[in-house]
Amino acid sequence: MTKYDEDVDALLRALADPTRRAVVERLAKAPAVVSELAAPFPMALPSFMQHLGILEKAGIVLSHKQGRVRTVSLRPGALDALHLWLGELRTPAEDQADRLGIHLTRTAGKEGDLT
Repeated sequence: MTKYDEDVDALLRALADPTRRAVVERLAKAPAVVSELAAPFPMALPSFMQHLGILEKAGIVLSHKQGRVRTVSLRPGALDALHLWLGELRTPAEDQADRLGIHLTRTAGKEGDLT
């Protein structure tokens, strides 16, 4: 198993849980303090911290503490390995459909120039 496969496995395991996916969606908007992130979830703070630990171990989020406040943010490029893996799964038919769409767009543009 390559490092690439291990990265994808870790990302998929971390994102398999709906709580963690919701946290990632929230952090995609902006970094947040832990108490703000935990507020919408019906669980104790230690349980929520376990979710953050899984996301951090998978390399999806970063956290830093200033005083008594811990702020969490998405790690830049954290989901790149997953994005690349999904891109490799595209079928040849999808690629052909993309090329056809580009061709039709260009052709329609040229025909519009003639009128």
